[in-house]
Amino acid sequence: MTDLALGAVLGAAFLAGLVDAMVGGGGLIQLPALFAALPVAPPATLLGTSKLAGVFGTASAAWRYSRTVAIPWRLIVPAGAVAFAASLAGAMTVTSVPAGVFRPLVPLLLSVVLAYTLLRRDLGAVHAPRTLSRGALAAGLATIAAIGFYDGFFGPGTGSFLMLLMIRLYGFDFVHAAASARVLNVATNASALAWFAGHGHVLWAVGLAMAVANVAGS
Repeated sequence: MTDLALGAVLGAAFLAGLVDAMVGGGGLIQLPALFAALPVAPPATLLGTSKLAGVFGTASAAWRYSRTVAIPWRLIVPAGAVAFAASLAGAMTVTSVPAGVFRPLVPLLLSVVLAYTLLRRDLGAVHAPRTLSRGALAAGLATIAAIGFYDGFFGPGTGSFLMLLMIRLYGFDFVHAAASARVLNVATNASALAWFAGHGHVLWAVGLAMAVANVAGS
């Protein structure tokens, strides 16, 4: 990687951390920068490197939120366990997809997530947590599992998806939804990173430099 390409990737990581801390979707900035800077690297390796940077950024944001926002741990802990397991399954799946099949999918996946992010206009203004039925709780966990799998398999927009779920299903306002989403995103990033790292799919020097930039942005 050239110095220019590395500078562009670090700049993207900084901006991604900033965006992720506020509304999610930083992966729409960070991941394309990695794919552009390292066009011949295996997709799983680029995803693993992005997860290394992302887990530090989301953890930093989650910690900062936890200092001022009451996070509903009784809800988030089991949801985090589901998200962790689902993200691991997603990471396991993507490592089995040939690079020649996965790379052409990247622009399509990014376009879909970007369209969703731009069209979303219903962030919470009122914090009114709901008491959900067992069926609604099960549906929420199933949705979290689907988002977790997506994060392990690809990832951009995961924070936004989680925030929208917290607002629409659980009745959280923007700040409480953002805080809860960051905690869940830590679980999905850590799970996927553990798989990618264990199978040699992380560029450690690049990922750690990106992590510093990501935390600075968050």
